Amino acid sequence: MTWVTWRQYRLQGAIALALLAAFAAAMLTYGFQMAAAWHSLLLRCTAVGAPVNVPLGSCAGGSIVGEIPNDLRVLSVIVPVIIGVLWGAPLVAHETETGTANFAWTQGITRSRWLLVKAGWLLLAAALCGAAVSALVTFWSGPVNAMRGQQFNGVFFDTQGLVPIGYAVFATALGIAAGALLRRTLPAIAVTLGVFIGVRLLFNNAIRPHLMPAVTTLVSMTSTWSPPGIAWVFGTTVISKSGQVLAFSQNTFGANGIPITAACARLLPGPAKAIAGRSANPFGPALSCMQSAGYRQLVSYQPGWRYWPFQGIETAIYLLLAAALMAVAWYVLRRRDA
Repeated sequence: MTWVTWRQYRLQGAIALALLAAFAAAMLTYGFQMAAAWHSLLLRCTAVGAPVNVPLGSCAGGSIVGEIPNDLRVLSVIVPVIIGVLWGAPLVAHETETGTANFAWTQGITRSRWLLVKAGWLLLAAALCGAAVSALVTFWSGPVNAMRGQQFNGVFFDTQGLVPIGYAVFATALGIAAGALLRRTLPAIAVTLGVFIGVRLLFNNAIRPHLMPAVTTLVSMTSTWSPPGIAWVFGTTVISKSGQVLAFSQNTFGANGIPITAACARLLPGPAKAIAGRSANPFGPALSCMQSAGYRQLVSYQPGWRYWPFQGIETAIYLLLAAALMAVAWYVLRRRDA
């Protein structure tokens, strides 16, 4: 079975290796160039004495990120679903359509063994591809991560670390399960694509923020404090001494996105004064008024040290989903064998 699997997927494997080699050449070339630019930026910023709390890119007035490699990094987010569509979905569906699976099952090979060997090698190949792409993107993103600290944000999180491996395995298992249920290649591809995108959107928007309880910190109204490192900040709310949240309404005004009561809003500057006095914080008097009235800012965030726990938890969830999908595929094939 291993030899048969290799014979069937050698062309797809060769194409994947060629694409991976091209991707590696591009990311390594641009990565070394960006690393050199990053070290030069560090030297320039050190020479001008840039404060440690100021983004290093601002002291040099430029960007070290190239447009082409950044586009490649963004495009790498679709690699898992491509693997699921091209490798996973046809595994059972195509062989059922052509009848080759029925022939194999009459040659002394049980359906369970057939699925175990073929799916096992494909899932392993998907995991290796996901790991290779993730390693290249993580290498290229090193200077960007150090300069911006955005590893928790969107496509930065989705294309680095461990999670691309979980996505690739999940997409492949999803394609296999869809093919086993539908027994048609094109519908299995459509279902794999739609379900994968839907699960990813649901997870990113509704589940990931709650994988670990958020940390909340009370700071004064006049404070400019922000969580250190690569923290994922959910937002800032204003609360009174009694713990009531102050929301925007007809009786409140705004200062840099912070609601201000009507009593303190009289201290807000006009547009011209706000522009002229940016260096002196023109909203300071209004915020001090809020502070005197007992209001505080409540900052909700995930601290930077949780980045790898988040990576591990999310990867484990997708691997468990993949295992459940493979159980569904196995059950469907076994039931049809009865």
